[in-house]
Amino acid sequence: MLNYIWIGFFLVAFLVAAVQFVVTGDYTVFERIVKATFDMAKFSVMDIALPLAGVMTLWLGLMNIGERAGAIRFVSRLVAPFFEKLFPEIPKGHPASGQLVMNFSANMLGLDNAATPIGLKAMQSLQELNPNKETASNAQIMFLALNTAGLTLLPISIMAQRAILGATNPTDVLLPILIATYAATLTAILYVGIRQRLNLWNRTVIGWLGSLTVGIGALMYGFSQLSPQQMTMVSSVVGNSLLIAIIATFMIGGMIKKINVYEAFIQGAKQGFETALKTIPYLVGMLVAIGAFRASGAMDLLINGIAWIFHSMHLNTDFVAALPNALMKPLSGSGAKALMVETMKTYGPDSFPGHLSCVFQGAADTTFYIVALYFGSVGINKTRYAISAGLLADLAGAITAIIVSYLFFK
Repeated sequence: MLNYIWIGFFLVAFLVAAVQFVVTGDYTVFERIVKATFDMAKFSVMDIALPLAGVMTLWLGLMNIGERAGAIRFVSRLVAPFFEKLFPEIPKGHPASGQLVMNFSANMLGLDNAATPIGLKAMQSLQELNPNKETASNAQIMFLALNTAGLTLLPISIMAQRAILGATNPTDVLLPILIATYAATLTAILYVGIRQRLNLWNRTVIGWLGSLTVGIGALMYGFSQLSPQQMTMVSSVVGNSLLIAIIATFMIGGMIKKINVYEAFIQGAKQGFETALKTIPYLVGMLVAIGAFRASGAMDLLINGIAWIFHSMHLNTDFVAALPNALMKPLSGSGAKALMVETMKTYGPDSFPGHLSCVFQGAADTTFYIVALYFGSVGINKTRYAISAGLLADLAGAITAIIVSYLFFK
């Protein structure tokens, strides 16, 4: 499927460019596409792959210490009842369970720099259990779907950007974002669970999901009582304290187990650097295709077409102004963030499009980037229904974002 999607981006871009040239005589569209391919190729390596290599070298080194010290195995046992239902292919006590939990925890707290290398380590562990190395396993699909759903409890960067642009209440998007991203996550679990014929309607799964719902509600209430400055301070303290606690726990555990902590770090760090290098071709290929698609004007045509459909049905089209962010999010995280800022600058951070663009930004994660990064790191070419699961979660998050934004901001 990834092959057809990749080719499709280029074919649509070339077709739209050709039609523009024939109809309007605008030959600069070809120049824009070529420039976009070079720009995105450079961006993939210089702004994503190389910085990621350093972060992965650090965190996979630390993860190796934690694994040898037994910390990850301990976390695996704690969440074993729930993860046995979602990931039945993972043996009891396998390190992958603990790595999955740490990845999801880092994502929920907005610790992207830590979440990505931990997630790549988890994908490598799942690949070791995968009998067909070129085809995504059920566990890998569930893992990717949950990552593309992007459950985030503290969307600090979005609220900070709103504050920078002068929003009256920068944190007023917190509750809508939590609702939207939770809807995306539940959709991912249900869709993949149904496809894999998992037994989701049991006490364990319902209990964990119910507890998570209550926890999210309590966190939302607690943060609603804080000022924007207090919220930023508390989230920063919690996030940084968590990272320091993880590093300290791994090192202390390693000393207690009497392992060579530095040697363990170096061994894991080597794996992190090698993994980062493996992802470069996959990132360049996918992001260049997305860049060509955007530069051709195909994205603008899609948005205008959607606006025309809703307008012809005599439905409210106020959401269309923020729609580019929702359509861009599965393709490019940086592009979606730029569109969010652009929308707030154009319409104002307190306008309906300004609010909705922020909720879109926090509703889900970047599907095609995650597919290229995670599956590329282990050499998977056949993604099965992983992309459709990610896009369905994106769609659920976007629809929920529109609904809750109309409820909160209209």
